Amino acid sequence: MGDLERALGLVRTVPDFPEPGVLFRDLNPLFADAQAFRALVEALTKTIPSDVEVIAPVEARGFLLGGALAAALGCGLVPIRKPGKLPVVADRVDYALEYGTATLELPGDVLRAGQRVAVVDDVLATGGTVAAACELVERAGAEVAKISVVLELTALGARDRLKSRNIEALQAI
Repeated sequence: MGDLERALGLVRTVPDFPEPGVLFRDLNPLFADAQAFRALVEALTKTIPSDVEVIAPVEARGFLLGGALAAALGCGLVPIRKPGKLPVVADRVDYALEYGTATLELPGDVLRAGQRVAVVDDVLATGGTVAAACELVERAGAEVAKISVVLELTALGARDRLKSRNIEALQAI
């Protein structure tokens, strides 16, 4: 078994979280294992095009991945945040989740027009969160060059919603 395969094997499924009927994919056991986390970050770095200037991770688990990727690749980091966390907000988007609605915000005056950006998150489910993050990046004038995720829940159809996007998942389930 390879390092990445072992790492992905640490992801646990938690039924009925955050509400009944949802199968939550918990990466915390993977994050807690230093060798597994290193293998995961190394695999994700290979998904990012060499001309990407900025990693835009989505709150909250995406931050754990995005920070490590930005440091490993020598890229900038522009976190996509939940409301009320930023002192200066450039823009905000409301969107639908698998189990409700949410809002994301882009920090003000940090993303420049024309920059090539990789949006990073842990799980791609319905695609609502990633679509909202991409919308924020593009409304700032930057270009989404890649969407990189650890897991893709294929039954939820995110790729249909994100047809024109360059998406790479380390594991599709």
